[in-house]
Amino acid sequence: MSYIVDFKNVSTVGLESSPVAEALAGLRANEARYFMNKYKHEFTVVPASESQENLDYVNQILKERDIAFAAKPLETSRFQVENIQFTYVFYEDGLGINVMYTVDDPKKRAVGFKLSEGMEIPKELEAKFKFARQKSKLAGTIRGSFFVIKGQY
Repeated sequence: MSYIVDFKNVSTVGLESSPVAEALAGLRANEARYFMNKYKHEFTVVPASESQENLDYVNQILKERDIAFAAKPLETSRFQVENIQFTYVFYEDGLGINVMYTVDDPKKRAVGFKLSEGMEIPKELEAKFKFARQKSKLAGTIRGSFFVIKGQY
């Protein structure tokens, strides 16, 4: 069952099993606010158990860098605004992944990683990426990194 993320009244619905559920809910709400403000798009998530196709898509792209996460995926989101396809996966450990894939410009395709406040850098990422910090009213301190997608998906 899908859930429209409310960024005004942050809720941990769907994320309760996470040890950093409050921070992960803030991270998810931060993304929802961004899409509403920039594109007037309601950010909707579905349980990972109902969205295997989204998980397979993200995992296929992560194979470019030999990355496979041990953490349990909780929710996903997939949509297109303007000429960009977005796919999100939120994991139980507090990690949020987003794939930004422009339909008509192969130079503007990337995978972003965002770490919820209070979580450790996942082993799968610690040696490969440097993380920048970003402050958010909804999510506290977010640490993020990314890589450019080389293949076609």
